[in-house]
Amino acid sequence: MKQVKPTVAVDIQKAKRMARHLIEHHFKTTPQRIVYQAGGMTNFVFRIHHGEGEFVVRIGQNPGKLNAYIKEQWAVARAQKAGVPTPEILEVGNEVISSPYMISRCVRGQAATHHPDRQKILRELGQYTALINSILTSGFGSVFDWSSNQLSKNDSWSEFLYQELHLDSRLETLEKHKMLSPSKLKELRLILERGAGKKPSPGLNHGDVRLKNVLVTDKGKITALIDWEDCMSSLTPHWDLSLALHDLSTDEKLEFLAGYGLDEDQFLEMAPLIKAINVINYAPYIEQLSATNDAAKLAQYRLILSGALDLYSLQG
Repeated sequence: MKQVKPTVAVDIQKAKRMARHLIEHHFKTTPQRIVYQAGGMTNFVFRIHHGEGEFVVRIGQNPGKLNAYIKEQWAVARAQKAGVPTPEILEVGNEVISSPYMISRCVRGQAATHHPDRQKILRELGQYTALINSILTSGFGSVFDWSSNQLSKNDSWSEFLYQELHLDSRLETLEKHKMLSPSKLKELRLILERGAGKKPSPGLNHGDVRLKNVLVTDKGKITALIDWEDCMSSLTPHWDLSLALHDLSTDEKLEFLAGYGLDEDQFLEMAPLIKAINVINYAPYIEQLSATNDAAKLAQYRLILSGALDLYSLQG
């Protein structure tokens, strides 16, 4: 069994006490059991067993998490209204304890990652992703309709590229580590700058539409799309498709696209921008590998981004 570092264990115990206090405050009675859920990167996550039902408590590890929780609450409410199954978020705040928190109802189901009927699940996931993307938003990036802030909003795709995504810095990273040739870098910038036209209409994006964020029944019926932390207002369906299709086999990609409702001509038109978004989003990971001097992994990324592993076309 993997051991927890002493300082981390202390932090978990402190967060567990805060989770208990939250439940006692909101439900007026003590929880029956609190179970720490491993895997939270920027949250402490606990499963709560209580007389009123089962709940999930997430406690942010920094004050900035409050805005992320408010954004998630806004997006989940809109997605539910559109017909997308999501967890019910009951409370978001930072008043009861000293850290930001979110309380939601547990959703029954298992992670879809290793379910034997992946293709059927992916077709249904494609349908739900289309519903999410149909929710109109204003602006581009992480600050959109959920927030009344004006100065941090990106009114255009171009502003998002350069002010929030930091396109210049990401291109410099790809160039520095020779991930792409100068001509490919120029092409990548041009595709991204062109976006989806002169006046693209933004829509809601889940931000991480992958099977690890899907809960299903034993028979493969989706019960919830979870983990909306990375949701954003962006080009649809380009942003979500760049993430959703990334880990899938060719047959699985086709099932997802069929569920989404895109035909061959539509996807062919969108494909360059979807690929460009996927490539530029590798830059932060390459920067991390560089910081740890992981030459072997950098070489693998160089091979991936060269297109040599694409066995279905002569491009690359």
